[in-house]
Amino acid sequence: MPENNREHEDTLLYYSPAKQWEEALPIGNGRLGAMIFGDPRAERVQLNEDSLWYGGPRDRHNPDALPNLAEIRKLIFEGKLQEAERLATMALTAIPESQRHYVPLGDLFLQFEHAGEIRNYERRLDLSEAIVHVSYTAGGTKFAREIFASYPDRAIVLRLTADSPGQISFTARMGRERFRYVDEIRAENGKIVMSGNSGGGVRYCGVLACVPEGGSMRTIGEHLIVSNADAVLLVVTASTDFREADPEAAALGDAGRVAAAGYSELKAAHISDYRSLYDRTRLWIGAESGLKPEMAETSERLVNVKAGREDTGLTALYFHYGRYLLIASSRPGSLPANLQGIWNKDMLPAWDSKFTININTQMNYWPAESCYLPECHLPLFELIERMIPNGRHTARTMYGLRGSAAHHNTDIWADTAPQDLWPSSTYWPLGLAWLSLHLWEHYRYGGDTAFLERVYPMMKEAAVFLLDYLVELPSGEWVTCPSVSPENTYRLPNGETGVLCYGPSMDSQIARELFQACAAAGERLGSNDELLGELRQAIDKLPPPRIGRYGQLQEWYEDYEEVEPGHRHISHLFALHPGTQITPDKTPELSAAARRTLERRLANGGGHTGWSRAWIINFWARLQEAEEAHANITALLSHSTLPNLLDNHPPFQIDGNFGGTAGIAELLLQSHEDTIHLLPALPKAWPAGEVRGLRARGGVTVDIAWKDGLIQQAILRPDRKGTYRVRCDHPVVLSLDGAACESENPDKNRKLLSFAGEAGMTIVIHA
Repeated sequence: MPENNREHEDTLLYYSPAKQWEEALPIGNGRLGAMIFGDPRAERVQLNEDSLWYGGPRDRHNPDALPNLAEIRKLIFEGKLQEAERLATMALTAIPESQRHYVPLGDLFLQFEHAGEIRNYERRLDLSEAIVHVSYTAGGTKFAREIFASYPDRAIVLRLTADSPGQISFTARMGRERFRYVDEIRAENGKIVMSGNSGGGVRYCGVLACVPEGGSMRTIGEHLIVSNADAVLLVVTASTDFREADPEAAALGDAGRVAAAGYSELKAAHISDYRSLYDRTRLWIGAESGLKPEMAETSERLVNVKAGREDTGLTALYFHYGRYLLIASSRPGSLPANLQGIWNKDMLPAWDSKFTININTQMNYWPAESCYLPECHLPLFELIERMIPNGRHTARTMYGLRGSAAHHNTDIWADTAPQDLWPSSTYWPLGLAWLSLHLWEHYRYGGDTAFLERVYPMMKEAAVFLLDYLVELPSGEWVTCPSVSPENTYRLPNGETGVLCYGPSMDSQIARELFQACAAAGERLGSNDELLGELRQAIDKLPPPRIGRYGQLQEWYEDYEEVEPGHRHISHLFALHPGTQITPDKTPELSAAARRTLERRLANGGGHTGWSRAWIINFWARLQEAEEAHANITALLSHSTLPNLLDNHPPFQIDGNFGGTAGIAELLLQSHEDTIHLLPALPKAWPAGEVRGLRARGGVTVDIAWKDGLIQQAILRPDRKGTYRVRCDHPVVLSLDGAACESENPDKNRKLLSFAGEAGMTIVIHA
């Protein structure tokens, strides 16, 4: 990979400090997050701790849900939508209707004493090291800051330096801005300690420790004052009683330990840990653009894309940034990435900054396996495991059924009762079913049988609930009821509109995908469970995808009219992505209907939110429509990306970043059909390039280099022994460990290769 292209595809660059949160730069270690503004005179570091949520756990289940369930179903089947929704609003809605929400830890403010004009300012986020750098000159002295969030040391670390001695003077304080939600702040012994109780639930503590080199340090009130230092080490730690019995002791202990270490040691440990994940995967895209991205501000590059100028380097940067954000917001031992990853500035954030599990949380983890970050997937699995017992209570209390269920949201307490009083989303009980498919995907990529043995019971719990929840139609088909197609509204022929329904297409598709996954998992584990037979019977009873009057895939069991044809959710294409039931080769008619669905959505203004646009990229990739996918990547960058490259719903949600990153990977490599498909949807705007370290299902690491739109070389490294099928859409030659050989059963155009591989083997495919 050309090294001279690496820096501008690994660096977010700016020549002025952030004036607003949407311009600040994110750092994180899974548990701790910070947004760095970089003001030379008044630095603000906005802080988050992933387990700091408002309030505590509650049982919110409505005791009147089960007694009224049969009547709600009857009204839906009779087409009495308003009556059904009125009753559901009273009987199914949780009490209280809202779950808990994620809140900020607060802010660190540094007020500097600089003489003279600020010159030569630069602010950058180096993705290759996960460090924010700020540099400038003032009064003839060059000042620099380095800020990173260390996973091994559980701390945010700031290093302040100057090229002349005795030039660093500032006042530090911590707070929660205008909200005043702090029980205690004190400054003593070179530390500021901020602690409190969040809404009668989680107790928290944040600590700033300061170690100056030279000069002096003192405290006045809640302020820490450093004068005439040569350099300064600042350490921020935080803890809550979600994990620690005594959060103050834990935060102070971490702060003292880290502050006593040398900066070079802290930095080296951070970089080594981070690069062990980040360096696995690299992308370079070559194209003539006329831009000089190594000199341009990242925000300026976005403006250029909006003006119609191609910047393939920005696409690669966006891809690398997505992987960086997942590493920063989801590490073993942390909570999963929520709607905002871990970066939330508001005490009452948009949509509560929770885990929205009718698409958004799932999208956060689409790049985890394909982009070689399976460890970052683990926090989601831990949340699923905590949801299972709560979901059993939901299934039993609300529906009188076996198994485990969750609705369209959950929170830190793994709440599975309905959330909100918004019928188009609230009464959808398949959240856990969709989440459980992530367990199967992790196994498909990694092949860890011990993992599958541990999670198979969780997958079965979700499947058993669905088995029991399905009701039989006069046609003999089994459908869910009540449910919704998130978060859309339909119109009956008589003009009545509604959201509650039976058999929305997404439900049947998720059920099919989960039942098939459970059956396959049971077979691989040698299970003789009677459930496998029930699942196979149920699969045959589920409605297949149907094609509607416009040639589109139907969103509902009946071919209803949509009230909003350009709706942001495109749930009925689940079978195309992330599902595996619709593919151009095996289901051409359904693929054509999926294409028509996308065309209609986009023609009516669809894709207007960042995450929706990201999902559309993945849809087009699965349809192998390279140019449509590329057009939507451009739209994502030009219309739904903030100056700091975070996704703009609006407002900020991180799912678009992760979905966009996964979509770029999906253009370069696909494996959902048990075939490793190389460059399945390469756009013309990417004539040359190289990607290293993508992952294919079956445990294969893949490198691909291409030129003039054709593969020059692909290198495949299987983790284990097995038979592998590889598809290239032009003639190629195969060699195993350097020796040229014939593949088994090649097609006449040498496009499909099948071979037996061993762990550690290198398979090379040449043009």
